[in-house]
Amino acid sequence: MVTIALGNLGVALGRRSVVKEASATFAPGTLTGIVGPNGAGKSTLARAMLALVPATGAVHIDGIDAAAMPRADLARRIAYLPQGQTLHWPLTVERLVGLGRLPHLAPMSRIGEIDTAAIERAMARADILPLRHRIATELSGGERARVLFARALAVEAPALIADEPLASLDPGHQIDAMDLLRTEAGAGRLVIAVLHDLTMAARYCDRLLIVDGGRIVADGTPRDVLTPALLRAVYGIDARVESNGDWPTVTTLGRAR
Repeated sequence: MVTIALGNLGVALGRRSVVKEASATFAPGTLTGIVGPNGAGKSTLARAMLALVPATGAVHIDGIDAAAMPRADLARRIAYLPQGQTLHWPLTVERLVGLGRLPHLAPMSRIGEIDTAAIERAMARADILPLRHRIATELSGGERARVLFARALAVEAPALIADEPLASLDPGHQIDAMDLLRTEAGAGRLVIAVLHDLTMAARYCDRLLIVDGGRIVADGTPRDVLTPALLRAVYGIDARVESNGDWPTVTTLGRAR
């Protein structure tokens, strides 16, 4: 299992400081949601955990500096689903999902039985088996999103970072995706998801980090951090937060006045 620890993490893109003094630890068996307004630094924070952007401070994966870890080793430990990927090559869905097995393959080697089984499991879990022979560039936005989700699942890594995994999905497949992330965490994996839907985040996540202006301004259970006062301060909205059994629901009332 994988543990990720951030210590005073900072990221600057050009002249702009995007992530500021972020410290947090992520443990196996937990689904953590990262939420916050547009431009808050959520995606950059996720990318910094994978050493995909230059950063100050520390990111340690199982106690090892992420920047010093071989890329293949990092890719085997943490699967990554980036947001808004554009597909350029007319691959079949099955072959595209198979790219998730690359971290496990030696140079010039071919996909074997273990890899084929992992690809099959990933397509089944993402509900894309009927699409396996379709050309990925010809799919709808929602279908592509599920295919890329399956590619990340095919890695079968002990950790998964998903950046806006619900984008382009219809309500039913949004629920399926969150059920899947919840199942991954329940199986002992570390799961981090950048999300915009606060009620969906509250329903499924064990923990929420609220990011604003590049800083983690709240860190705790959904019930603890999703308060009308915090939503007003971070999002500039008036909202009603009500208990719905096991999780809170957030109803936006309008812009704060």
